[in-house]
Amino acid sequence: MMEKINPYIFRGYDIRGIYPTEINEEVAILLGKAFGSKVRENQETKCIIGHDNRLSSESLEKALISGIVSTGVDVISLGLCTTPMYYFACLHENIPAGIMITASHNPKNENGFKVALKLGENLKGQEIQDLYQFLLKEEFVEGTGTVSKLNIKDDYFNAIMKGLSFGNRRVKVVIDCGNGTTSPFAKELYQKFPIEVIPLYDVSDGTFPHHHPDPSVEDNLEDLKKKVIEEQADVGLAFDGDGDRVGIISNKGRFIPMDQYMIIMIQNIIGTVRKKAFLYDVKCSNALRDEIIKLGAKPIEYRTGNSYTKKGVHDLDLDFGGEFSGHIYFRDRFLGFDSGLYAGLRLVEVLSKRKESIEELLEGISTYVETPEIKIPMEDHKKFIVIQKLEEFCRKQGYSFHTIDGIKVLLDDGFALIRVSNTGPNITARFEAKDEETLTKRKGYFLDLLKQIEKKC
Repeated sequence: MMEKINPYIFRGYDIRGIYPTEINEEVAILLGKAFGSKVRENQETKCIIGHDNRLSSESLEKALISGIVSTGVDVISLGLCTTPMYYFACLHENIPAGIMITASHNPKNENGFKVALKLGENLKGQEIQDLYQFLLKEEFVEGTGTVSKLNIKDDYFNAIMKGLSFGNRRVKVVIDCGNGTTSPFAKELYQKFPIEVIPLYDVSDGTFPHHHPDPSVEDNLEDLKKKVIEEQADVGLAFDGDGDRVGIISNKGRFIPMDQYMIIMIQNIIGTVRKKAFLYDVKCSNALRDEIIKLGAKPIEYRTGNSYTKKGVHDLDLDFGGEFSGHIYFRDRFLGFDSGLYAGLRLVEVLSKRKESIEELLEGISTYVETPEIKIPMEDHKKFIVIQKLEEFCRKQGYSFHTIDGIKVLLDDGFALIRVSNTGPNITARFEAKDEETLTKRKGYFLDLLKQIEKKC
């Protein structure tokens, strides 16, 4: 079995792959044994397990738990829950160790595991590779653990409600669950507030029949755009497959990039935060950096990946941070983990206290033209070599660039960002400029360059 495990499922932020060829019940049992052994090594006796609504998740949970209890670790099972509910449960119960079974926004035939051995932190980078090497050794401890169940929903809802205060304007909101794991929870939570809620695709279905549950991709939100216009709503909110990310549609049916969402939130909290500094990932527009500086605050650019950005916000003791894909972290009135439902409510709270629409709140910000994130399929073993060769090329050309995450070529009017995807066999690219003509040339030049480098690898 060890020889059959694809090492590339052990990725930068989590363990993720195709079910059942790469991720399956046998892998789950072995992961449970390795994880349970590590929990015991840390002198802990309990862990928390949750799963999303993918069709394979329940079966993987049973297998995972059987592996964990065989090491003598007691399992507290949340059953079906969003990833933020799982994060909250670990904090609420003060249990550092846990695994969330989810492939987040990946295609429906994939699944995976977000693993934690420290409170509030997912394993990432080398930590995941270390777990893989430990698993290969099969030096598992033995014991007899127990399994109990915990319903965390009410405590989680109360934690969200405690930190919110709405104004007099009754905001009309369309919420698109994409048939993902927020489906059983979103409408119930949002109806607890003085807002008008219009649900869309809120029946849980792990086949995601209406659209792929990734709100960072504009094409997935076409139905939400139409619904917002049809209902004359103030805002549309979309949530990803496991509920830790949010996407925004304005009252005019326009897709709002998450860096613009962050601008609205920073403008709103700048007067109350302890530290005038905000963290964002390398994919965000220079407009966000510009607005932070205009507000007299410090911009902090960081590598992509919620395991990293969340830890960065905590380690730097910031009140707010986020990333382009929709992971948002509030520590001013919340617990600092990424919750799509909570991030959406914070925007609705702002609108409830203002006369302006989302579009009006964004008037006057710096403007750039930009591409969406572009995915370039590439085999896992090759993509790292390509990025290395690209760095060598940029160095020879004398380009100004940094390597916070991949290669980001810094230009007077924007950037070219090319980086390895840590969630799938892809390289991702994103380009920004001050005008469409420059953007088209920039995009074409670097994408052609990538093709040339890949051919030589």
